[in-house]
This record gives sequence, C-alpha cells and structure tokens, in this order.
Amino acid sequence: MAEKKKIALLGAGTMGVGIAQMFAQAGHEVKLIYVYDDKVRAHPYDTMTANLNILRDEGVLDGAEIPAIMGRVTCTESLEEGASSADVIIECIVENLAVKQDYFQKLDALCPPSTILTTNTSAISVTEIAEKAVHKERIIGTHFWNPAYLIPLVEVVRTKYVSDQVVQATYDLLQEAGKKPVIVKKDVPGFLANRMQHALQREAISIVENGIADARDVDDAIKYGFGMRLGVSGPMEVIDRGGLDLTCSIHKYLFPHLENSTEPSRLMLRLMEEGKLGFKTGEGFQAWTPEQITESNANLTRGLIQVARALGRL
Repeated sequence: MAEKKKIALLGAGTMGVGIAQMFAQAGHEVKLIYVYDDKVRAHPYDTMTANLNILRDEGVLDGAEIPAIMGRVTCTESLEEGASSADVIIECIVENLAVKQDYFQKLDALCPPSTILTTNTSAISVTEIAEKAVHKERIIGTHFWNPAYLIPLVEVVRTKYVSDQVVQATYDLLQEAGKKPVIVKKDVPGFLANRMQHALQREAISIVENGIADARDVDDAIKYGFGMRLGVSGPMEVIDRGGLDLTCSIHKYLFPHLENSTEPSRLMLRLMEEGKLGFKTGEGFQAWTPEQITESNANLTRGLIQVARALGRL
C-alpha cells in the first residue's frame, strides 16, 4: 500500500471541500486552509457531512466509516500552519491570476522544495500562475471536476517548468486515491476536457438560438442519445469503430454548417442583460422553480452515483 500523504487545500469552498473529502475517504490526513470568508460562508464540516450522508444513504459507503473520515479533516485560518507539514497543497481559490500568483509565491517561500504545489484552476494558464515562484518545477495543474468526490477525472496539466518527477508523483497520488488522472501535455486554454465541453455547449446554444430545437430537447438528445455512450466509448474510439473514412465523409458535409463563432452567443448575452442567469435567478435558457432546482441538484448527485456504480467506478 502506498504511503498516505498529508494534503492541504487552500480554499474551503465547494471544490476545496469536495477534494478534501475525496482524499479523506482515501485515508489521507487533510487540512483545509480558510481564505477570505470561507470560515463563515463555506461551512465545510456541515457540507462534507451532508455529502457523506448521501453516499451512506445510496449504499456507497458504510455509515460507520464517516466519523473516521471526518476525523482526518482539520481546518485552519493560518497559511503558515496549513503549509508547514503538507506533502501536497492544492489551491482552490478565486479564478484571478494575480491572486493565485501571489499565493503561490507565498507557498513557494513557506514550503520545502519537496512539497508539490498544485492549482485546481479550470481556465487560467498554470505556467502563468507559477511565474512569481522560485521553485517552478514543483508547480502543476490538477483540475478536478465538481463534485470532486464523485467524478473520477482529474486533468494533470504540465507546464513548461514542471519536472517529470512531479508529474509522475502527482499522477500516482491521484490514481492511488481512486481518481482517473489524464496527462495534459500542453498548458493550453481549457486544458483538455473543458475544450470539448464548451465546444459542445457552443453548438447546443447555437441550435437553440437558430430555432432548430428547444433547450429541453437539446438536453434530452444528449442525455438519451450519445451522452449515454460517452461514458463507455469516447469520441476517438467511436471514430475508430466507425472508420476514419466514414467520419471524414460526414465532416466534409457537416463542418460548414456547424457553429464556429469565436464570441459568446448573442442569445446568451441578451438573456444575461435581462437578468436571466439560470438557477441563481430562476431562469436562463429555461425557467426553473425552486422545487425544480432542488430536484435537479439531487438528481445530479444521485444520478452520478448510479452511473458510476453501473460502470463499476464506485
């Protein structure tokens, strides 16, 4: 069995708590470092307990395990205390380059060179985040997906500075903790999965904007169609199965008709101007009652558990 590490999470928001829970479930000691108003706003212990109770109710873990899992998690408001004994520090704070750079500069000065420093950014260049640090070779991207305790994927993002040893150690840690790490060999905008996800969203919004289908039917076409297959067979495998010649023929005909805008949808911008932001306002591309929002969130968590169990990933 691999040696358990001491993991520190910088930021106790949704992602920080989810990642902390995941490592605690895997047997690691975890320390959450409060940033800004995390202590008041986040309620990490309550959130983590609620998450674990759902897993207990769904039969994913034995309820008797919960006290031991929670016992591996502590919180602090001191950056120095949080960084003092950590083997790995994972940053989960605001998506602001300057703020991240300052924190990594501080962490780099506080921690011995053996400490791996990672960022959970979903958009900002990891190479740029590392710029103010001295030991840039130990800074790497680890992009988790929400909810981090349920979705296996973690994108391990190389920078132009990071050492091969840090990449391998990070990969091994995540794999040992039950995640599915993938290596992103180039630090590009959107990394790997977000590039594909937002390309799909661009086309989905365009279909609605051009009156081809309603938003609900767009979602159903994916949920009840190729979305079911994607969890088992990814796009590159699908192409190879059907044949590159067939796919090439389809691309020649179809690509000229697909959305290729480099700007956000005008429909989305108009809805935003009207104050329609989605769940947070009760309407976005669709109208949502409070009851529907609660049901949707519950369905996501329980649906992910069911899918993971069906695919042997829990």
